[in-house]
Amino acid sequence: MTHDYASPPRFEDQAQPPRRTGRHPVNIGHLVMGLVFLVFVVVWALIVTGTVHIDTVEDLRWLLPLPWIVGGSIGLLAALLRKS
Repeated sequence: MTHDYASPPRFEDQAQPPRRTGRHPVNIGHLVMGLVFLVFVVVWALIVTGTVHIDTVEDLRWLLPLPWIVGGSIGLLAALLRKS
């Protein structure tokens, strides 16, 4: 009398899970806020080093919106590139 049964699978014969590549989608919000922070630091450095001369607070009117404009532009560009 013979018994036909499948032997238990060996570890080497089991399918390996797919390897993770380490890449993940870019979070656009994190990208924009990081760039805004970076531009704020650059604006601060320009003022502290004297590269940009500020006499009054009103002279900052053109510098303070700059980080938000740069961040918004990069965010829009990243959103457009993600859709295509």
